[in-house]
This record gives sequence, C-alpha cells and structure tokens, in this order.
Amino acid sequence: MKRPVVGVIGNAYRVEDRFATQMVGERNLRAVAEVSGALPLMFAGSPDITDIGALLDVVDGVVLTGARANVHPTRFRTEPDEKHEPYDIHRDDVALALTEACVARGVPIFGICRGLQEMNVAFGGSLHPEIRELPGRINHRMPRLESGEIHPDPTVVFADRHQVNLTPGGAFAKILGCETIRVNSLHGQGILEPGKRVVVEGVAEDGTIEAIRIADARGFALGVQWHAEYDPQRNPINRALFQAFGAALVARGRAT
Repeated sequence: MKRPVVGVIGNAYRVEDRFATQMVGERNLRAVAEVSGALPLMFAGSPDITDIGALLDVVDGVVLTGARANVHPTRFRTEPDEKHEPYDIHRDDVALALTEACVARGVPIFGICRGLQEMNVAFGGSLHPEIRELPGRINHRMPRLESGEIHPDPTVVFADRHQVNLTPGGAFAKILGCETIRVNSLHGQGILEPGKRVVVEGVAEDGTIEAIRIADARGFALGVQWHAEYDPQRNPINRALFQAFGAALVARGRAT
C-alpha cells in the first residue's frame, strides 16, 4: 500500500542571522513518520513559492507545527506590539489560507501550538498575545532558571505541567478514551475568542483553550495547544493523536 504523504509547514529562520532558510523541527517529522506512518514532506511557509492548490494535489494531509513566531495581530484585528515579536507574516499568509482549503477539500489537518492558533484565526477567531496576563491564568511559557535562561533540560521543559478537561463524547475524548489528560506547556499566545467554526473540546484548569476541532469538517481537523510532537513515540496521549491523524490519511486515500 502506498505510504501517505504529509506536508509539514516550514518557518522562516536565519542562519548566522544572515542566510534566509525554511526550518522544521525534526520531532515533527519523526512524529509523522514514526507514529502516523506517513512520509513527511516539508513545504515553505512563503506564499510566493508555495502554491496551495498544487500542494494539496500532492499531499494527503497537513501538519501546522509550533513555532517561535506569533501570528501577526493584524490578522485578528489587533494592534501589534514589538514586545510580542517575532512574527512570521509569510507563514501567516500560507497557513491561514491553507487551513480553509484543507477543511473545504476534506484534507486531514493537524495543528500544534501555533498551528492551533492559526486554525482559530483562519475561521475568524482572535488570540491574546500573553495568556498569563489574563486574570486567573497561569504562566504557560516554558520553564526558566532563576537567571531567566530557558531550562537546559528538555525533559523539564517538555514535562507535563497542567491538566486538560476534554468535552465528554467529543472527538478528543473518543480518540483518547478519557476525559482528563495532562500535557506540556510552552506558549505565551493563546486563543481569546474562538472562530465561528471552532469547537472548543479541551480546556486547561485555568480556562485556557487547549484542544479544538473545526465544525462540520469532512476530514480530520483538530488542533492542540500543547506540543504533541515532542514524545508521541512513548506518550500514550500524543501517540493516540498522531495515530488517529495517520488513520485519517489512510481513510481519505481509500475514499479517493
């Protein structure tokens, strides 16, 4: 049987602060290959060299990865602030249009961290640039040392940090077989108002939206705020999500 192909979006990055590149974290590629059972194919998050229609003629699904850059605030009718940089406006151009196209075509799409945020914005939702500033919210950013530096141990950085309560009978509860999970947390920005087709299916203890699906999508169209790509080879929650994504790829291949 032919192996499904998954497009994994690239992020703008500069090598030595001089050479423009497109970058994808290897954990995203390995999660797709090793757990979803698909061939990962990176594509550029740049609209002048990425034709969305042509891309969707080639791939069987899409992963919108996490990224250092935030979605630009003008995409959800908010004034930008330099303290919330960096931005990646070209990825915005690709990811928002691509989300709508995937849902319209029934192409499976899985959004992770920034990817969840892009899915929300694509359907008219808004984001808050610093979730921890909202009353009652915890700090969802990655752990740091007292010096302010990011903690050097990735097992600490990506450790499960809070609970997520899932909608009973929802898509996530069905995939995971439970209604409460624990997840990692490495983000500043988060969903403020859900988009018109965005169904909230997972909420952290402090009210932060952690899991969404797109209503009436013909294919897999789920997003998570945590970094599910970090450890799906051994984490049963994240493994189940990437396996469900892989099953959706196969099912669409059979249907077409």
